[in-house]
Amino acid sequence: MAFDIELVGKIGSMALIDKASNILDYTLIARLSGELKPGYIWVTSGAAETGRLDYIHRNGVELEGSQEEVKTDYAAQGQSILMATYRQYIDPKYSVRQVLVEHQHFNEDEKREHLKALLLRCPKQNAIPIINYNDCVSTEESRKFEIQSLKADNKKVVECVDNDETAAQIACLVKAKTLLILTSADGIYRDPADSKTLIEEISGKDIYEVLDNITECENFCHGASRAGANGAKAKLEYVKDAVKIGTNVIIASAKHSLKDILSGKAKATRIGVR
Repeated sequence: MAFDIELVGKIGSMALIDKASNILDYTLIARLSGELKPGYIWVTSGAAETGRLDYIHRNGVELEGSQEEVKTDYAAQGQSILMATYRQYIDPKYSVRQVLVEHQHFNEDEKREHLKALLLRCPKQNAIPIINYNDCVSTEESRKFEIQSLKADNKKVVECVDNDETAAQIACLVKAKTLLILTSADGIYRDPADSKTLIEEISGKDIYEVLDNITECENFCHGASRAGANGAKAKLEYVKDAVKIGTNVIIASAKHSLKDILSGKAKATRIGVR
């Protein structure tokens, strides 16, 4: 099977943060950034949390106001820090391109094709795209209204409620060989409290069997790593579209190198047809 992009990778907010120091984990970002190369597309969460920590560091207090406004302001502050950090550690011979997306970029044909063309040009131009959802300008109220209008037309709607869904839809858009979801855990567990219950493979003889087995594994998933996150169950649901087009999916810990994860050396949950 032919693929247009080698890897779409995504890292979650909590995997990016050094919890002991309440700052970005610069060592982790430096390590991962050093492995990025043309042919890879990187989806990063963390703008709002980075902005929150930076604001507290500079002002000694958290922002006050509505949750929507505070998230917007934190995301706007954190986005520049995230991009500057990736640019600092990605090999200087490669270009870095920030791409901020919203749900309409996947639900409107013209915007979808425009985004796809941009991403597919990047490998030829020696560039690495860094993608995040555009929380700075997209409000929850307007997003819900727009999505409801699309659903009223009986369309299959991409909501982009978090970057796991965004990454899976990017993988579908560019026909990626591999979709890698990095978290703070080694993958999906039968019992999240027992590290010995890691599900190392979700597979089947064909795509239909794989999808059935993914659904079965969703029953083991409960809770999320932070408020506002959708957890492991949502990750499994989101990756189904990528599995349908033949993309291999890996859910792994950000503590491992990309090389070790992709080679099979690191522990992970790997999803695909046998």
